[in-house]
Amino acid sequence: MAYTGVFDLFKIGIGPSSSHTVGPMIGAHRFAMHLLQGNMLDRVASVQATLHGSLGATGKGHGTDKALMLGLSGLLPDAIDPDAIDPLLAGIRGGGKLRLAGQRDVPFDASRHIGYYRAALQRHPNGMRFAALDAQGHCLLRKEYYSIGGGFLVNCHGERLNGTPDGAPPRHVFRSGRELLQVAASSGLSIAGVVLANECGFRTEEQVRAGIAAIWNTMEGAVRRGCALDGVLPGPMAVRRRAPDLYRRLARRDASFLETLDWISLYAMAVNEENAAGGRIVTAPTNGAAGVIPAVMHYYVRFLDGTAEGIATFLLTATAIGTLYKENASISGAEVGCQGEVGVACSMAAAGLAAVLGGTPEQIENAAEIGMEHHLGMTCDPVGGRVQIPCIERNAMGALKAVSAARMAMAGNGQHYVSLDSVIRTMMQTGADMKTKYKETSRGGLAVNVVEC
Repeated sequence: MAYTGVFDLFKIGIGPSSSHTVGPMIGAHRFAMHLLQGNMLDRVASVQATLHGSLGATGKGHGTDKALMLGLSGLLPDAIDPDAIDPLLAGIRGGGKLRLAGQRDVPFDASRHIGYYRAALQRHPNGMRFAALDAQGHCLLRKEYYSIGGGFLVNCHGERLNGTPDGAPPRHVFRSGRELLQVAASSGLSIAGVVLANECGFRTEEQVRAGIAAIWNTMEGAVRRGCALDGVLPGPMAVRRRAPDLYRRLARRDASFLETLDWISLYAMAVNEENAAGGRIVTAPTNGAAGVIPAVMHYYVRFLDGTAEGIATFLLTATAIGTLYKENASISGAEVGCQGEVGVACSMAAAGLAAVLGGTPEQIENAAEIGMEHHLGMTCDPVGGRVQIPCIERNAMGALKAVSAARMAMAGNGQHYVSLDSVIRTMMQTGADMKTKYKETSRGGLAVNVVEC
């Protein structure tokens, strides 16, 4: 089983979707690199891409077509300048050609070279296929990838293609919440300490801490930009950015109890408005849920006098919880609905906050369980196929629930009836029972009952 760590669950990238933007961009880049490394670029006359299942149903609203063009151009989500995206795409559309792998121009018209199909491929609802043809129409290379949530990519055999490379097994192996508690007890380490020890099997502690600092800096930057930029979000609905107005109102006075809650909502909305605009954010563990963890961390820093060490503890603890969902269930809205995105983010954030509040491993596990228990059954029904309505507000609500979940857990002694493992199993079973139209296809729920402006 591939190791899933802090830099797998928290990836620096661009909006609006980890599964529909980040994953496809990585897949398209990977395909272009295969052509480059296989010395096939000079023979390529055209490139075709097809999107299947949820990618086919909502790919245009999620910007998947743009992600494919960027990836085929040799660009990756963690390195691209968001301000350079629109000019580059305008050049492709205006010139009718794309610089494949950043090396050679080939004809490209998104309306002809990208196909959308609602029928899913066999392995996962988010499937994509690429083909490169020569001048005679013969196929030079064909690849099939699946974007399984959080920017993770697998091939047609189910092998993970990105993330921490395979190596020696982590020092402390845990595959369930129960095992995580046992490892913490036997090792004498906190949950954050367990994850840090595992991370140090792949990189030095200095590298781990520097990477965590970079993640936090990106989260802070997303909040700052989200609070500063007025205007409307991309798309026909012309959704107005609300975070700047809310920030200006809150910044004028000291926070009361209720306004502390408003600050938490503000932080989440600022990040998710920036995500919806295609800005730089951190998948946490997905783009659609990218505002929950930064919001709770900003609450910790602003109102609880948080420290750099606490930030590391928060993210390392959240990683342990996110790993359990990733390996035992899903973080893909196309597979299990929004419970797998905002619900998982809430669970991770609740655990992280409980940890920095001084919680025991048992209290942390309880906080994570509470966070998910009250998101069970949440559908993924983006209006217009865009990560705007109801996604932005759902992040704010998820952040508030995470704070409540952590505080409830801290009020107890860690003993509780429903285990984290039980709630993870229930989430996956609920997702399996959920109709496809409620799982990021924009064919049910609010997506069909709200008229687009």
